[in-house]
Amino acid sequence: MRGAVAVSADLDGIEIIRGRDSLSVYQFNTNTVKHYFCARCGIYTHHQRRSNPRQFGINVACLEGVSPFDFREVPVYDGTRHVADGYPLTRAGTLIFSPAE
Repeated sequence: MRGAVAVSADLDGIEIIRGRDSLSVYQFNTNTVKHYFCARCGIYTHHQRRSNPRQFGINVACLEGVSPFDFREVPVYDGTRHVADGYPLTRAGTLIFSPAE
């Protein structure tokens, strides 16, 4: 469970400007998705989506100028049943950021 806020981009829609040589890839189960992470610190950076292989899911914490706290509400989906396996997209809940006063 990586716990990252991810946004989508087309495969040609992102450019890695630093650290490419530090990225490692991990694949499991169907070996369809490529999960990228920093081999030095272990942070999840991005992955090629199984539901849409023409897109990346990108950890917003790895984007310059963007923070997970920029999103007041983040939908959370059931990660145990995948739409590519014929299951409906099932929303498990919503993470809500409420800044301290």
